[in-house]
Amino acid sequence: MPAEKDLTVRVIDAVRWLGLPGVVLLAALLTDLAIIVPAAFDDLGPPGIDLWAVPGILGLTACALWARLRPGPAAFAGAAVLVISSVLIRYNHAPLYTTLLTHISFAETVAGCELVFYSVRRLKPGQAFAMVSSLVVACLIAVIGRGSNLTPGQLMESAVFGALLLGLSVAIGFQGRTEQQPTTVVKPRDPDSVSTLAREHWPIIGILSLMLFFELAAGFEGGGLRTLPIIVCSIGAALAALYSTRYPVRASVALAMVMAVSAVATPFLRLGTGYPIQSGIPITQVAAGLIAVVFLIRYAQQRSAWLCIGLLSTVVAGAVIINADPWGRSWRRMLDPERLQPYVVVAVLTLGIAVAIGLFLKSRDSERKQVVKSAVTDAQTSERMALARELHDVVAHHVTGIVVQAQAAKMVGEQSPQVALEALDRIENAGTEALAAMRRLVRSMRGDAPAGSTDYTEQATTDLAADLRNLVESSNHGVPTRLDLRIDRQLPHEVGRSALRLVQESLTNIGKHATGAELATVVAEINNGKLYLRITDDGHGTNQRPAGGSGGYGLIGMRERVELLHGELVAGPGPLGGWSVEVWLPLEGEE
Repeated sequence: MPAEKDLTVRVIDAVRWLGLPGVVLLAALLTDLAIIVPAAFDDLGPPGIDLWAVPGILGLTACALWARLRPGPAAFAGAAVLVISSVLIRYNHAPLYTTLLTHISFAETVAGCELVFYSVRRLKPGQAFAMVSSLVVACLIAVIGRGSNLTPGQLMESAVFGALLLGLSVAIGFQGRTEQQPTTVVKPRDPDSVSTLAREHWPIIGILSLMLFFELAAGFEGGGLRTLPIIVCSIGAALAALYSTRYPVRASVALAMVMAVSAVATPFLRLGTGYPIQSGIPITQVAAGLIAVVFLIRYAQQRSAWLCIGLLSTVVAGAVIINADPWGRSWRRMLDPERLQPYVVVAVLTLGIAVAIGLFLKSRDSERKQVVKSAVTDAQTSERMALARELHDVVAHHVTGIVVQAQAAKMVGEQSPQVALEALDRIENAGTEALAAMRRLVRSMRGDAPAGSTDYTEQATTDLAADLRNLVESSNHGVPTRLDLRIDRQLPHEVGRSALRLVQESLTNIGKHATGAELATVVAEINNGKLYLRITDDGHGTNQRPAGGSGGYGLIGMRERVELLHGELVAGPGPLGGWSVEVWLPLEGEE
């Protein structure tokens, strides 16, 4: 059992390191191998001749993975691998496997796009241009040199699709480009950017990308350049579906417009039966429509949601009718009930499934809000009870003692001055204790020391790195913690104390709520005048954690602390499990 758990943790760590680009690349590699290896031992051609393409595919895949660390050498090596592989394939007359680009496999296409992406994102402009140019030249050599039967039409199609893939890779690379190369994100991300949406909703990206791949591959084989307008519409539909996670109504209207344009254009393009269109609607647009319906039900108001669903249904119905008999112009054929009945049944069934999924997610969101609201109420009640106990058991006790001692001193003062002096000493001690209790109470009311917390925040210094090490060494949250500290200066006391409290609260929550967590990671660094904190864990428990926990404040108190310092906080479940807290605290006013 421990061995299985250790293997699972290693697999999860590997997937986290790869990220979405690495996972897509490995999926493309497995797809190529699943096609090439069986073909190498079939009855067509000499046995094993197809395997001459495998070394180039594996080499280019390795270069794409290497590009995460060293994009410059990796891109240059990738171009060299592509040329050498082309020589091997041409010399041995190996059969060619084509996807979007003629004579280029799926994994080589994905690896080339990722090499361009990492080169543009991390290299200087001149270096990026040189590396991208070398990859483009190597790709042209592969397209032209691997086979001798290349037609002008195939060359034109490869040029168009290659330019499209190159433009997308460069555009996405520029969006995430930074002049410096930090190991972690040091500034808040735009919640509406494509990169942020891709990180939060990568399963949706994966589904839509798979549909687009099938559509592109089938269109390349069946319709050539005639499929380009429909492919552009499908890409637009995929983007609309992605943005429906933020703006479901506007994204659904945009999706309906894209689907309408695609439906009207389809009859004139004469795509044939090879293109993956179901009654005038490409499979990518079908998937995008279902995703949009789910998020309409989940997030939009009921009236707006059903109006948008009605609009999408009308567009789908129109697409089916228009493409029923596009050239015969037979209204009887277009409106034939027997022909339309199967499509109506399938449409109602799939729409019902999408609506059911949306209702389920909406119900779960409502339950989470109720849990958070209940947790906040319980936390507030707990804090009020703690303050009441503090007042009754400590402060009132000391004040009562002061009053009694003062009355006694007043009564015996004239007769026994020595007794009065002793009473004054006791009053002084009781007052000192009461003052200390009052200070603890005020700190608790201000949120600096909630009930059940330790005294680390009271001992905070301007050396945050030392305080964090002391916290990790002395803390009892029960999860091994790894520190990654890059703090080269002293911090304002308020920033250091708040940062220490945020880390302490996050580690406490990990110990309480991170089921199965074996490692917590704390990152703290200074960049661009801000202190960046990130606290993560590798747990795999449920994400419905109490907002306040047993300590009282939880995320509510953390957000209040960050807002007081005009910072930003992002907290939520990680893409592969666990919990992640990211904080940016400005260092304005530092001396």
